[in-house]
Order: sequence, then structure tokens, then C-alpha cells
Amino acid sequence: MASDAPRILIVDDEINICINCQKILSKMDCEVSIAQNGHDALTLIEAEHFDVVVTDLKMSSLGGMEVLRRIKENKPDIRVIIMTGFASVSSAVEVMKIGAFDYLPKPFTPHELRAVVLQAITDSMSSRQNQQLKDSEDAARPIAHQLIGSSPQIQKVVSMIRKVALTDATVLVCGESGTGKELVARAVHANSKRKDGVFFAVDCGTLSGNLLASELFGHVKGAFTGAHREKNGIFKLANHGTVFLDEISNINLEVQGMLLRFLESQEFYPLGGTTLQKVNVRLIFATNQDLQNMAAAGTFRQDFYYRIFVYPILIPPLRDRKPDILPIAYHFLKQFCRRMNKSIIGFDKDAVNRLIAFDWPGNVRQLRNVIERSVILCEKKLITSAELFLRDNALAEPAMPESMPQTNGELKQAKKNIRIAAISELEKKFLTNALEQNDWNVTRAARQTGFQRTNFQNLMKKHGITLPQRLRMPPG
Repeated sequence: MASDAPRILIVDDEINICINCQKILSKMDCEVSIAQNGHDALTLIEAEHFDVVVTDLKMSSLGGMEVLRRIKENKPDIRVIIMTGFASVSSAVEVMKIGAFDYLPKPFTPHELRAVVLQAITDSMSSRQNQQLKDSEDAARPIAHQLIGSSPQIQKVVSMIRKVALTDATVLVCGESGTGKELVARAVHANSKRKDGVFFAVDCGTLSGNLLASELFGHVKGAFTGAHREKNGIFKLANHGTVFLDEISNINLEVQGMLLRFLESQEFYPLGGTTLQKVNVRLIFATNQDLQNMAAAGTFRQDFYYRIFVYPILIPPLRDRKPDILPIAYHFLKQFCRRMNKSIIGFDKDAVNRLIAFDWPGNVRQLRNVIERSVILCEKKLITSAELFLRDNALAEPAMPESMPQTNGELKQAKKNIRIAAISELEKKFLTNALEQNDWNVTRAARQTGFQRTNFQNLMKKHGITLPQRLRMPPG
């Protein structure tokens, strides 16, 4: 067990329940202790650190309600989950008002226990990280080469950069748009023996075939219409440096062939020229497409694909490295505060929950834009969820029928179908919005929206809404 694993305390005066809960939670990466009454629980909490306490409500010696009150008074950062076989609306409301994280009616399934404990752990860790980032002076300093984050995924990228940087191997950076492919390329250059040379970044998606070839290889006077004078290309200007070619899936087959020959020999002819030129340039390529599928389809040269697929570095999307979201957000927050001369110190709890729960289809680039807009809007010390703009709140256009109604009866039915579809879309967006705002905690989302928990869950089932992958636990 890792020494920094989350610590859970189970409190119940029935030893069998304590042992069963301990066994259920043992499948998670956490340390679980037990106490058989409230007094023992408070003694343990005073002596040791716990992230989450799961306590029974009714106990013979100091009940869960009093345990909750004392924890909130003395250790407010601990998440407390109340479990009880005497579930009622009034008791649920009371414990949530005092500060319980969630309310778990008995009997519950192993999956339900693990899910609510995992939510509590996630909430605890994000709050602690948020506070550390607010308090840390070091957070104002960009880390080396702008590759921000401590998740295993981004650390693997850093490790791969470290290994390849000192070589002259061709690198292929793969990842969705906005993940930071150019940052990786710059990091490779900055840590290489070419770091004192130039770094050229070329977006291949904005240049047509002949224009891209001219930019890279240069041309002689009269090589094509408009070539009124000789021009040195990027490869010659970047001698002893690095050239980064982004979105190479957009390069046509002819230019791919020219690049393949250049990779083999580091020699080239300017367009229209007859004098062979030789340089020493490192090439780093990047793409957001599946080049292997393109090669199989004939839209990308197979020989070129195999030549550049020497050392691929895959940058995971932001949604797959949740622990990095807050550090990146704070990096941009401090950056924009300096530019705009603002003194915002961080994000409030709801804003943190929304940042972490969001899927970030536009990745780091989208996060940067969201933080910039939030800094512009915020007039206080903390950014709230009101300043975050994470989705288009407009409802989708109603789907039109495949064929135009021909009779009054068909028109009525089509109108009914459109109404049903629009209501369904509204309900689905209503549910997901409430869940995102409450970090997918069903109890809190139901309470916020005025629903009974069971009715809220039934509506979730109706629309096929399930917990995100990060909150799902295997049945046990």
C-alpha cells in the first residue's frame, strides 16, 4: 500500500458491518481502519490523519450525528459519510446541513459504498490540491519547458522527451488538437545539443503543396509564377537547429516524397534549382490523425509513415489526466493575472469541481481560453463557477422528420415526436448540468434541484446517464 494512500475510518457498533465495509473498500487503493463507537472514532481522528469517515447514524455510545458535529468543528477537511438503517428525509436533511458529504441508506451494495467513498476521496484530494496551489509561491513559476502536471501520463511524456532529446532521432508527436504538441517539440529542442540553434514551427495545414515546398526547400528565381527572386527555405535557415512540422496529415503525397528523400540524406534541391544543398536539421513531426489508417487507405505514403514512426510520443487528452487540470489552471490564472494586473488567488470549491468534472474536448487550449475569460470576468479574490464558461448552454436543434408529413395526422405525430425529443434533450442537459456542478454526487445534485434522490436516479436511468469512468467501481 502506498504511504500516501487515502485513509478511511469506518465507525459502527456492529463489528460485522465494520469488517464487511473494510473488506469491500480493500479493493480500492486506500487504507481502512475501524472503530466500534463514536468515542473511539474521535480518539483515532485526533491521533491520526483520515481523509474520509464513514459512520453509522445510530450507535449506543456517541452517535453519528455528534461524531459529525465534532469532526466539522475540529477537522473540517475530513469528508463524513453517514450510513443508517433508519433513513428518512428529515434525518438526511439534518446531517447534510451539519456538513455530511453524503448520506448512505442501509442496506447498500458494495458498488454503492465504493462509489460514494471514491467521490469523497476525489473531493478531498481536489480541495487539498486547490489549497496548496493557492498557497504556493512556486505555482507562479512555470515548470521547465511548460509541461505542467504530475500525473503518470504526463510524467511518461517527460521521460520520453528526456530520453530522445540528446539524440538526433526523428520524433512523431501524436495527440488531439490542443494537447500541447508544439510544447513537446520545443521541450525536445530545448534539451538537445541543438538548443542554441533556431527552432522553426510550421503549420502544414495552412500551406498548399507548392507553397509548403517553397517554404521548406526555398526556390530559385522563376521557379514558378510569382517567384520573382531567389528565396532560402526554412531548412537552410534552420541549419544546426530544429524544424517542427505540425499537422503533417495535410501534406500532399508529392511533398511527402520530397520530405522522405530529405530525411534520408539531409540534402535537397530548391524548387527550380539544380544545385544540391546539404544541411544538418532535426525534424519533429506532429499529427492529430491516425496516420496508420491513412497509410492503409492510400492518403498517406506508407514509406514516409514508417520513416517518421521512429520515436512516437503520445500526449494523452486532458480528460485522461484529471490530476493535471488544477495545476494547469493555476498556471494560466497567474499568467493572466500578471497581464491584467489582477490579484485573484484561486478558485472556489464549486469552480474546482466543475473544472475537474468537465471533459475538455478542446484540451489545454480550451482550458487556457476558459481561464482567460474567467480572469476578465472575475472581480473578487476567487473565481466561481459563474465565471466559468464550459459549455454552450443552448439546446440542440430539434431533429426534423426524415420525410415531410403528407397529412394532418402525420403532421400532428411529427410535432409530437419533436416535442418529446426536445423535452428529452432538455431533461438530459438538466441532469448532466446538475451532476457536473456537484462533481457527480447524486445526493447533492438531487437536493440542489429539489428532487427526491430516487426520482432523480430514475430520471438518470431513463436517459441512460451513468457515472463517469473515473467514478465507476467493479461489482464486488
